[in-house]
Amino acid sequence: MLLQDLRTTVLRETVRPNIWDVVALIIVVGAMVLIVYGGEQTTLPLSALDTAPVSLDPANLPLYALRTTLRMLLAIVCSLVFTFVYAALAAKSRRAEIVLIPLLDILQSVPILGFLTFTVVFFMNLFPGKVLGAELACVFAIFTSQAWNMTFSMYQSMRNVPKDLEEATRSFHLSGWQRFWRLDVPYAMPGLIWNAMMSMSGGWFFVVASEAITVGNTTVTLPGIGSYVALAIQQKDLTAIAAALLTMLLVITAYDQLLFRPIVAWADKFRFEQTASGNPPTSWMLDLFRRTRALRSLSVPFAAINRTFSNLRINWPRAWSGPVRRAPPSQLVDGLWLAVVILGCAYAGWKTYLYLSATLAPADVLTAIGYGLITLLRVAVLIALASLIWVPVGVWIGLRPKLAERIQPLAQFLAAFPANLAFPVFVVLIVRYGLDANVWLSPLMILGTQWYILFNVVAGASAFPTDLREAAASLQLTGWRWWFKVVLPGVFPYYITGAITASGGSWNAAIVAEVASWGDTHLTASGLGAYIAAATERGDFPRVVLGIAVMCILVTLFNRLLWRPLYAFGERWLRLG
Repeated sequence: MLLQDLRTTVLRETVRPNIWDVVALIIVVGAMVLIVYGGEQTTLPLSALDTAPVSLDPANLPLYALRTTLRMLLAIVCSLVFTFVYAALAAKSRRAEIVLIPLLDILQSVPILGFLTFTVVFFMNLFPGKVLGAELACVFAIFTSQAWNMTFSMYQSMRNVPKDLEEATRSFHLSGWQRFWRLDVPYAMPGLIWNAMMSMSGGWFFVVASEAITVGNTTVTLPGIGSYVALAIQQKDLTAIAAALLTMLLVITAYDQLLFRPIVAWADKFRFEQTASGNPPTSWMLDLFRRTRALRSLSVPFAAINRTFSNLRINWPRAWSGPVRRAPPSQLVDGLWLAVVILGCAYAGWKTYLYLSATLAPADVLTAIGYGLITLLRVAVLIALASLIWVPVGVWIGLRPKLAERIQPLAQFLAAFPANLAFPVFVVLIVRYGLDANVWLSPLMILGTQWYILFNVVAGASAFPTDLREAAASLQLTGWRWWFKVVLPGVFPYYITGAITASGGSWNAAIVAEVASWGDTHLTASGLGAYIAAATERGDFPRVVLGIAVMCILVTLFNRLLWRPLYAFGERWLRLG
C-alpha cells in the first residue's frame, strides 16, 4: 500500500504543470495561432491579390514576414522528406545512383526561373481562382532552392559511415529499415541540420523571384518579404529596403532561437566519437522544454510511436543491404540498366532537339554555349576564391562550439541576404565610376552561395571526433602538418558537398546576378544567366529551354570532371573508421 501511494505521488508530481509548462504552452499556442492565421490566407480567392496589392507600408511587414516564413517552413518539410527518400535510394542502390546523382546535379543547376516558367500555370490550374495555387507554386520554387544541398549532404554522410559502425549494425542483425533510422539518419544528422539552416537561408536568397513572379504575360505577386523587396527596388525606396532587412534579421533570429539552435543542441548526441564533447552546444529553448512536466508527459505517446516506427523489421532488397560499394555486381543487369538509361536520355535529347529545331537555328545554340562558357569561368573563379577564404574560417568556427553558437544566426542572415538588396550599391557604383558590369556584377553570383562552403565545413569541423583531435595533440602535430594530416582530411567530404552545392547555386544565382536593376537603371552582364532571364521575361520558351539545357550540360560535365573525382578520392582515402 505504501509503495502504491509512493508511485501515485511520483506520477502526480511528474505530470503536475510547473512554471516552465506555462511558458512553453504560451510559445506553442502562439506558434499554432500564427500557423492557422497564415493558412487561412491561402484559402482566399485569387482576386484578393488585386484588391489588396503589396504595399510598402512598414505596418504590413509582420504579416508579410509570417506569410514568407510559413512558405519556407513548408518547403523545408517537403525538402526533408525528399532528402530521406532520394538520398537513401542513391546511397543504397548502385544502379539507382547512376541515374539519381547526375539528375541531382541537373536539378540543382536548373534556375529557379526555369522551374517557375513551367510550374506556375500548372499549380494555378490545380486550384483555379484560389490563392492556394499561387502559394503552392511559390512553395515549390522555394523547395527547389532548398532540397538539393540537403540531399547531397545526407548522401555524402551515408556513403561515409565508419566501418566499425557498419559492423555493429550487422552484429545486431538490424534490418535495412532499422539500420537507416538507427545508424544512417543519426550519423547524417549534424551535417543535415547545418544544411537545413543553409537551405532556409537559400530560400530567403531566392524569395524575391519566388513571390514576385513574371513569366510572359502571367504576373503573380504574393504578399511577402520578397514581393515587398521587389516593389521597393522598383520604386527606389531605400527606407523600405532597410525596413525589409530589419524584418529579415528579426525573423531569422527568431527561428534560429526557437527552431534551429534547439535542434543543433539536441543533435550533438549524434556526433561520432569515443570521448565526450568538451563544449557541447546549448539552447535555452531546449532547456525550457526539458524542464517542463506536463508537456513532456504528453510527448510520451509520440516517443512510443517513434520507437515502434523505427523498430519495424523491413528488409531492403539484397543489393541495398549495405553501402553502394558492397553491392554484388551483375554485369548482365548492369548492362541492361545502363542501356535503359542511355535510351531514356537519348529519347529526352531527341524530343528536346525537335522542340528547339522548330524555331531556333544552330547559331542560337552556339550563342547559348558561348554565354555558358563565360558563366562557367565566373563560377570557377568565384568558387576558388570562396574556398580559400571560408575553409579556414569554417574549421576555426566548427572546432569551437560556443563560437559557432554566436556565429550561427549571423551566418544565416548573411546567407539569406538576397542579391537584389545589393543592387543599389552595385548599380550606383558601376554607373558612377564607369566600371565593367561583366566583372563587377560577378560577386553577386557568390553572395548567397559561398555560405554553402562555410556551413558544410563548419558542420564537418563540428562533427570532427574529439578523440582524433586529442591523438593529434599527443603526437604534437601542429601548423601545416595539423592542417594537412588531421583537419582537412576530416572535413574534406563535407567541403566537397558544400562546393558542389555552391557551384550549382552560383549557376542558379546567375539569373539574378547577371541582370541588375535599380529603378529605371538596368545593367546586364554577358552570360547564360542574363540570356535565360531575358528569354523568361519575353516568354520565349524555346530559348528558355535552350539556356537551361546548356546550363545543365555544363554543370553536369563540371561536376563529373572535377567534383566527382574529388568526392571519390575523399570517400576512398579520407574516410573515418
